[in-house]
Amino acid sequence: MTFLSAAVLLFLVMDPLGNVPLFLSALKNVPAERQRPVILREMLFALAILLIFLLGGGHMLRLLGLSQPALTVAGGVILMLIALRMIFPSREHSLEEDTAMAEPFLVPLAIPYVAGPSALATVLLMMSREPERWLTWIGAVLLAWCACLPIMLASTGLRNVLGTRGLTAVERLMGLLLVTIAVEMMMGGVVEFWTAHRP
Repeated sequence: MTFLSAAVLLFLVMDPLGNVPLFLSALKNVPAERQRPVILREMLFALAILLIFLLGGGHMLRLLGLSQPALTVAGGVILMLIALRMIFPSREHSLEEDTAMAEPFLVPLAIPYVAGPSALATVLLMMSREPERWLTWIGAVLLAWCACLPIMLASTGLRNVLGTRGLTAVERLMGLLLVTIAVEMMMGGVVEFWTAHRP
């Protein structure tokens, strides 16, 4: 996986356009002048969590004794589930979110909207496959995060420009791309397992 392909994969997994309506819903009780600072703070939290999992998650996996093929297939399954949710959104992946708290803190904006299970599994997979390229993976995380940040900061204006239908169409297109990546990951994991265990 190249630096650019890793960054694109993370960008798709973080799903910034799909998160726009969720961010708007979670922030609807926050004063307008506080929304951008809150988004920036939560995005920084998400970045820190992704980097922690990237740098420290591999040690945890080794302690658990998880094999590389198993992690690859698991990552593909998670990506497939998140992609299917993007293509066929459920009621939970909509504007009907719990917004009782006036100002979200860490949850749900940083976790799970940005640094969700699929993003965390992706950084774990990248680091476990080629740990010697840790600087490349940090750069990919930073690039994907930098690409997501302006979209989230401009979420109100973006929704006004694209509309709900436009955001949905773009999210489903991103989901289709992610399905292909997920299938490739799962097939790669199966091939790795077969190669390692064939007689």
